Amino acid sequence: MQPKALAETSPLPSVAEPSVRKRQVFFIPGYDPIAPRRYRELYRREARRQALISGYEITVEGQRERDGYYAWSTWARTDGVETESSIEFLTWDDIVKSSMNRSILSSFLVMIRTVWIYFASGAFTRLVRVRPHPMIAALYPVVVLLAQLEAGLLAMWLIWWLLSVVGPVPNPVGWIAGVGGLIGLMTFFYRKDRYVFAYYLINDYGFTAQHRGRYPDALRARISEFADRIGEACNGDADEVLIVGHSSGAHLAVTALAEVLRKRDGKPGPVISFLTLGQVIPMLSFLPKAQELRRDLNYLSQQKAVAWVDISAPGDGGCFALADPVHVTGVAPPEQDKHWPKVISAAYSETMSKEALAKTKWRFFRRHIQYLCAFDKPGAYDYFQITAGSKTLDQRFGWRGATASRKETPLSPYRDF
Repeated sequence: MQPKALAETSPLPSVAEPSVRKRQVFFIPGYDPIAPRRYRELYRREARRQALISGYEITVEGQRERDGYYAWSTWARTDGVETESSIEFLTWDDIVKSSMNRSILSSFLVMIRTVWIYFASGAFTRLVRVRPHPMIAALYPVVVLLAQLEAGLLAMWLIWWLLSVVGPVPNPVGWIAGVGGLIGLMTFFYRKDRYVFAYYLINDYGFTAQHRGRYPDALRARISEFADRIGEACNGDADEVLIVGHSSGAHLAVTALAEVLRKRDGKPGPVISFLTLGQVIPMLSFLPKAQELRRDLNYLSQQKAVAWVDISAPGDGGCFALADPVHVTGVAPPEQDKHWPKVISAAYSETMSKEALAKTKWRFFRRHIQYLCAFDKPGAYDYFQITAGSKTLDQRFGWRGATASRKETPLSPYRDF
């Protein structure tokens, strides 16, 4: 039985023979400094587990590099059809690492600037109205860093007070020792950030907001490189070219794919499909200078030839779950011209076991990458059949209706493009 959230308004599926024997997948990750091979290992492990649960065959081949890009291959037998897929990782982790290489002081300055941009522009209150959970997550690093600073200042005062009580220590010496205590404690917090992710998250939000919605030059150049890679594959012999954008990689994928389609201008080729997972597109599209992203959202929503499916889950507090990024940004064309995205729920409450839900209840990052993992009770969404199976994205979801509880109210304070 399929989860209710995935079959609310769906007619019976059309009879269509599986058509994909060769597929090219491009995966664009979110703001993540982790090396691509970690994603490959995640894919290999979870694909094996999903295949055992769902009853199909899949093999993940060894990794390789092509012109500096990391890739791996899969072989799968689904619906009695053998399919070969190449999954290429379009990485920008070097840009991420560079943006994270900040001192404690500069990180606090980034925090102040980022908070100011989102509140002064009016974006924060509008984003809360789309989904409060990701904005609560956005406030988390601010609260943690301020708490750490308060603890450091308290330590500084205590050291000064203790030195002034225990003996005749000159006043400047006491303050110098106190400042040393402040720096030491803040350095300790900074080095232990892998447990609390406060600096990581503030760098993430700061990177997104640094130009008030405009892509940084280095990232914009990288997106054009992504578009060139995708465009090259669209001239190849694959049956389907599938672009996958996860988290903040979704808005990069929007712009890269829009660039590809404008250059192709209707040129025939393989089926082009677009899958966004756990997207946070409004975090950028609601900012004043995000005209390029808003233009690309409007453009992609009108492309009949490209199937765009957006998968998210209310159980993922790190994304704007079930929010149509085109509608909520306020750049949707007239209804008769808007074809995408089709917003569908991954329905964690129905597709994950009670044990898995309990185990990940407070592991927010784990919930955010669940889209890339196996499900205990899989419904229509199966990441491994989508990326390695015998059906195109449109064959898999084209007959289904969008989730009825999706959000479509235009809320962005900026809608120009």
